[in-house]
Amino acid sequence: MTTSRTFLTILALGSLLTLGLSACNKKANPAGQKVSQPFSGNKYQSNAAWFRGTGVGVSQAQNIARSKSDLDAKNQLAGQVNTNMRSVVDQYLAETGNTNASDVADKFQSLVREVMNTEMADLRKFDEEVRYNEATKDYTVYVAYEIRKNAMFRFMKKQAKTDDRIDAITQKRIDEILDKEIEKADAAGE
Repeated sequence: MTTSRTFLTILALGSLLTLGLSACNKKANPAGQKVSQPFSGNKYQSNAAWFRGTGVGVSQAQNIARSKSDLDAKNQLAGQVNTNMRSVVDQYLAETGNTNASDVADKFQSLVREVMNTEMADLRKFDEEVRYNEATKDYTVYVAYEIRKNAMFRFMKKQAKTDDRIDAITQKRIDEILDKEIEKADAAGE
């Protein structure tokens, strides 16, 4: 009986020692632990056919958490559209060597800001997740919005036609830019 107890004791101590040594050998990542973030991956990223944005909001009131996440996602979308259009306009104007390039660029950027400040065309929420943390009594809301690029560009084209501040030459340049982008978005399809 003592031999088997001694054997079990040695076995138990050996196991504890092995576990202790392996724990000491693991190096902690200085950046911290990896966090699994909802609403990440290709489904939630912009591509040739879609502008997509995700948002997260935290509050003890569910409606406030939802409002925060909506605002976060819409701001992300507006930034993407603005950045995309600035790049497109700059590229177009560089290619054409337009004499009134700065005027076209300024009016086009003004149009983009105006469109973003009013309504985003074809904006739709395509995913939402609500979580509740019992310990903190907080709601966390994740949302994902998308805008079909060709619909956005068509909306911008329509808005440009109704803007009295845009002269005929600039209107023609804006139409050319947007037609080119609509064609690319249509080709990307889904």
